[in-house]
Amino acid sequence: MVPMSTSLSVAAIATLVPALVASRHAGARDWRFWTTLALALAGPAIALVLAFDGRWQSGFASAMWLGVVASLGVFAVLVATDPAAARLSPLVFVHALGIGLLATGFAWREPATPHALGGGTWLFVHIVVAILGYGALTVAAVAALGVWIQEAALKARRPTALTRVLPPVVAGEGLQIRMLTAAALLLIVALATGMAVEWQASGQLLRVDHKTLLVAASLAAVLVILAVHRTTGLSGRRAGRFVLVGYLLATLAYPGVKFVGQVLLGRV
Repeated sequence: MVPMSTSLSVAAIATLVPALVASRHAGARDWRFWTTLALALAGPAIALVLAFDGRWQSGFASAMWLGVVASLGVFAVLVATDPAAARLSPLVFVHALGIGLLATGFAWREPATPHALGGGTWLFVHIVVAILGYGALTVAAVAALGVWIQEAALKARRPTALTRVLPPVVAGEGLQIRMLTAAALLLIVALATGMAVEWQASGQLLRVDHKTLLVAASLAAVLVILAVHRTTGLSGRRAGRFVLVGYLLATLAYPGVKFVGQVLLGRV
């Protein structure tokens, strides 16, 4: 059993590099795209399996890598169902690499030993759904960033190599809404299963803490965006700002809490 060490993180980062290089040809869902995406997904996933070893690793670096695996997994499903999503590859892999580098920088703060994961089926379902919801929200934020970049280039009338690869504005907005809808559904289920876990553990439906409040705020932000989009047609960079706020709140809810507790305060 080993924690999510610096060596494991570096190995996981190495598997992301080929996908980033191949993203220059984004849009072509050929063998090169799927091979590098599979490698990028498998590397961090295998590193996490080695770190967890059948138990639960609660460290900040592990939380960041879980987010990478979730976002790449959701992205793979999105690309399989919508060819336009492949054109988000440069931003998706730059984001994954950036998060991976951040996780590697703090891998030395990981708890030395994972702890047993109790709670039964409800807790397992809660964790999986919550992580997938965060992954969907991450991809939505990446899509929103792509729309922002495209609109800025159109306004300046200065297309770049990146904007020629990214999805057009309308397609990017469609991907953003799809991912926000998926994130909302998953976060609702995550909150519901979290309440079930809390009921089993303490007889209460909800424990009010930083994580719960931030997840609820993130879900509220996503629901507001979807409602406003449906009623007023909110889109483009204005919608993108709100998407990024929702993503920031979700990031603060889990990796952020881990960072404050384990890195800044030194708690295990």
